[in-house]
Amino acid sequence: MTPPPEATAPKAPTAETAETAQAAQNRRARLAAGAAFFVQGLLFITLTTRLPQIQDRWSLDELAVSGLLLMVVLLAGVGSVVAEVVAGRSSSAVVVRLGLVVATLGFATLLLAPAFPVFVAGLAAYGVGLGLVDASSNMQAVTVEHLYRRPILPSFHAFWTAGGIVATLVTLATSGVALGAALLPLLLLPVAALAAPFVTRDRLAPAAESLDVPWRRIMLLGIAMVLFYMVDTAATTWGPVYLDGTLDAPSGLTALATLPYLVATLIARGIGDGLVHRYGAVWLLRICGVVAALSLAVVVFAPTWVIAVVGFTVLGGAVATIAPLSFSAAGAIAGGEDLDDVRRNERVDQVVARFNQFNYVGALLGAVLTGAVGSENLRLGFAVPMVLILGIIPLASQFAIIRRRVDASAPV
Repeated sequence: MTPPPEATAPKAPTAETAETAQAAQNRRARLAAGAAFFVQGLLFITLTTRLPQIQDRWSLDELAVSGLLLMVVLLAGVGSVVAEVVAGRSSSAVVVRLGLVVATLGFATLLLAPAFPVFVAGLAAYGVGLGLVDASSNMQAVTVEHLYRRPILPSFHAFWTAGGIVATLVTLATSGVALGAALLPLLLLPVAALAAPFVTRDRLAPAAESLDVPWRRIMLLGIAMVLFYMVDTAATTWGPVYLDGTLDAPSGLTALATLPYLVATLIARGIGDGLVHRYGAVWLLRICGVVAALSLAVVVFAPTWVIAVVGFTVLGGAVATIAPLSFSAAGAIAGGEDLDDVRRNERVDQVVARFNQFNYVGALLGAVLTGAVGSENLRLGFAVPMVLILGIIPLASQFAIIRRRVDASAPV
């Protein structure tokens, strides 16, 4: 006689079933972190590709725009510091959601602002939210990378780039539409991202300050981060203005300074994981430094806006992997093999939050210094990153730890 279903003894979970469940959980965490990167790129590139329109609306010159960008960068740095504190007391998942709310409210305010002071207030709130999301999404990404036990940071930053591409396409399609009407529907995406299944952890380790962090090695990686964000922010922030004011591109096409750049960045980040796995990060970054300097030379000396767009496109592919590999290497140094999982997570969160500050140093150089030096002629402004990006060549040797991690760890 067959026993009733409720009397049947449940089958013990097999190792294969547990592994499959863990892999599915890792994929959901990866997609959740990717959603945070996507929203961050969407909002930031939406703002930068609309700078010519914002300049016209509030009658701003390049120096005024540089001042506003300085405010955003400084407040984003504040948000990154707050992210470290809040993540230490709860988790980076809490910080991601908090940052999404603050950034969305700030962005809606600057779009609908009836007066310039309200616009500045909304921009300030967006800056704080940007820092919160930026730091915490990278914490999430490094944590997920440790779950996968192989370098996957370039693919997370590819989500950021995909968001930027969507933003640029929207700008091209709605160049003649008012800011609020064109962009408010986009804010549904960060609201939807609040429900993503971000990684959460118990906080059982001692205070992060008691953990020994090798800051000297991480500082060298931070310089590489500065160089990347200097170039990236200069291209995405001042590229449309450069085409519009210096090279007289058609007003509806100025966002083309950003779109091909982001497409090339997305392709490079999409194949970056495989290139690093096969050849190592050192080889890749040395080539990137040379190609980036040459492509910026094309931008600086471009006789027409079409040639400048070609330079921006090559530049996007050249520098794409510098930032994700910097986070990956910093996370590898912080998450030493001598630590248990909880202490490793504590130290990684601390390092990623502070390491993220290099982002804003680079943004200052790219957005503010490029605009200030190029206030009379943006060709001079782009000459600054053209020279400085060559510094990535000697720094590339600091990324050898990424290849060692690939060789030493088994695939999950």
